[in-house]
Amino acid sequence: MITAILVDDDKKVRDSLKKLIVEHCPSVQVLAEAGSVDEAFSLIKKHSPQIVFLDVEMPSGTGFELLKKFTKVNFKVIFVTGHADYAIQAIKFSAVDYLLKPVDSDDLIEAVSKAIREINFDHHHHYQGLLQNLIPETVQKLAVPIKDGIAFLSPEEIIRLEADGAYTQIYSIGKKNTAAKNIKEYETLLKDQSFFRSHKSHLINLLHVKLYNRVDGYFVQMSDGSTVEISRRKKDEFIELMSLR
Repeated sequence: MITAILVDDDKKVRDSLKKLIVEHCPSVQVLAEAGSVDEAFSLIKKHSPQIVFLDVEMPSGTGFELLKKFTKVNFKVIFVTGHADYAIQAIKFSAVDYLLKPVDSDDLIEAVSKAIREINFDHHHHYQGLLQNLIPETVQKLAVPIKDGIAFLSPEEIIRLEADGAYTQIYSIGKKNTAAKNIKEYETLLKDQSFFRSHKSHLINLLHVKLYNRVDGYFVQMSDGSTVEISRRKKDEFIELMSLR
């Protein structure tokens, strides 16, 4: 059995989530429930659960404040929130799992299945990255799920991304990572950065564009020497964006 603790200040929400877990995730045993940050801290220390379903906003403090209390985070967190605010963007950027209230059973099953697969990972540095991304005006690190764990990349060091079916090849300065997400997800995550979807298969960092070539089509040369196609319907938007830089 996989052990879990539910943390939410609303008992009705905890009851509803527990019912869904019993019905759809029989391999998960709920050991305890907490209605506040302090109560959750005590129960987690006492029971050492493998998964913590954690509310983001509570009157007694945030779920992030709970994580800060631990010297070592050695459990998997699934955030549960009713707010699609700034915190969600940081959670997504950090590749941390979350569920939106009211919780959908299919989303719950998917999140729990992923949590079970990652139960033996080193979670501490992952959540430290999340807490860092929540600090205003700090450089956000993009958490990239790879075969053996998580790679943390600064957006400015990423040169380009290339679609590879359900995966994405991420080319950054001096290295390449294969990410277990499709390129559309990264387009959404990086929309506020200097990235441009130049082609259905390519997402480029405009800061790394070195040359635009209009011979035999439309192409750009990137800082790593690679050549990337600009689709015909995207060329005008590309030129306009580059002229503003």
